Amino acid sequence: MDPAVLVPFILIGFAAQMVDGALGMAFGQISSTLLIALGVPPAAASAGVHTAETFTTAVSGISHVAHRNVDWRLFFRLVIPGVIGGVLGAYVLTSVDASVAKPFVLTYLTALGLYLFYRGVMHRHTEKQPRIVSPLGFAGGFLDAAGGGGWGGIVTSNLLVQGSNPRKTIGTVNTAEFFLTVTISATFIATLGWQAFTTATFGLLIGGVCAAPFGAWIAKRVNADTLLTFVGALLTLISVYGLYRALA
Repeated sequence: MDPAVLVPFILIGFAAQMVDGALGMAFGQISSTLLIALGVPPAAASAGVHTAETFTTAVSGISHVAHRNVDWRLFFRLVIPGVIGGVLGAYVLTSVDASVAKPFVLTYLTALGLYLFYRGVMHRHTEKQPRIVSPLGFAGGFLDAAGGGGWGGIVTSNLLVQGSNPRKTIGTVNTAEFFLTVTISATFIATLGWQAFTTATFGLLIGGVCAAPFGAWIAKRVNADTLLTFVGALLTLISVYGLYRALA
């Protein structure tokens, strides 16, 4: 494997995981977009990203646990319905065109992003225990599998809107994502075989695994309002870009 070919994918994986580990979202969106821009076919990009995420989310989850960023009660309320939703979403993807709902989901996430950005900038975040968790995990898992990504954007943002602690939310959602990603990537390996492990996959894996501990450290060190502001800005930018592509 030519190192010169591998380096761009390592850099993409590192950058995407730094953002995802620190803010609880966007590994899939960032890495898929950049891979396609480099000429990787969309299906291969999606397979590579999900396969690499199996490893990056494992290291990220361990790092968040080590930094005590995980709320275990919230974790168990998210992970089981999330996996069920992911399995159902993968099944629906084979029989129904989920792209019809995509513009509506992205419009909703854009509004959430703007609201979270406003609350972060204005210091209006009042922490309280989220009430809607299990249905949110199910919806996040379903839309992630059926729509090709978005677990962090959907789950993290909605928990923060309900008043959940930003650091614990990011750590918990990242840790739960490992189990969801294993479910989705297993489907790719079952259908594509070990062809899912392309040069792009190895590059994303190496870069993402190296970045995972740093993302968890950042989430622990940065104050809640700053995290909320960055989450809101990132969610808004990604959703607006996705909406533009969906409607173009």
